[in-house]
Amino acid sequence: MEALTLIDLNQISKTVSGKYHNLPLNMVNDHIIRISIMTLPYYWHYHPNSDENFLCLEGQLIIELQDQLIELSPGQLYTIPANVLHRTRPKGERSVNLSFELESMQTIKKEPES
Repeated sequence: MEALTLIDLNQISKTVSGKYHNLPLNMVNDHIIRISIMTLPYYWHYHPNSDENFLCLEGQLIIELQDQLIELSPGQLYTIPANVLHRTRPKGERSVNLSFELESMQTIKKEPES
């Protein structure tokens, strides 16, 4: 991961297959950019030290919060503030998304309270 390097998101998304991939692409200051290729849900979790931004590139991404469901289509961006419990999943067979967060982001797995 270094500056002045061309990164072809379309090529990456075409060559990756499987259930779930979250690949680091590059750094911007103290933040990391990742591409996520999802065919299954990710577990419930939160990040105590970082906001998390999702940009949908392909398919549709569902972001589940405890009391809300957000659906992102290609070209739509959504920010989840630090400490907000959430999980993500594709709507349909697959979604391709970019995420932007602190490189040192912590992830805490936790089920929502009933």
